[in-house]
Amino acid sequence: MSKNIDDYLDRGMKGNPETKPSERREYLTQLRERIIIALTNGQVLNKKVYYPLEDLMKRYPQCHLYLDGELGYQNLSKYVRLAKANKVPFTMVDDKQFSTKIGLVLSNATAIDKENIFVEQEEFLRHLR
Repeated sequence: MSKNIDDYLDRGMKGNPETKPSERREYLTQLRERIIIALTNGQVLNKKVYYPLEDLMKRYPQCHLYLDGELGYQNLSKYVRLAKANKVPFTMVDDKQFSTKIGLVLSNATAIDKENIFVEQEEFLRHLR
């Protein structure tokens, strides 16, 4: 009985335990198994939009876009507009305690276990508009 009380108190003070916290910090709160595509900070900072992202938004209707808020709205606004145009919900993740090299994550509601979630730089540059 005291174990249940201790668990209850811990959850009240610290919140529910989080699965894979380091993975969630790396991928803007998401689990890797749900990620459709991830772009690095440098790729997101490019002035042009990576247009295959729009096709992925249409292919996965239950997707959600996560953006690294540390990059600043002026750098993220092109992707916010893309999400709004495709009726995709988005979240700006701004974690002051941890930084990541990931600037954008398009995530599915359920696991898809995609083997390669990153875009090679050469491919990224070919698909800008």
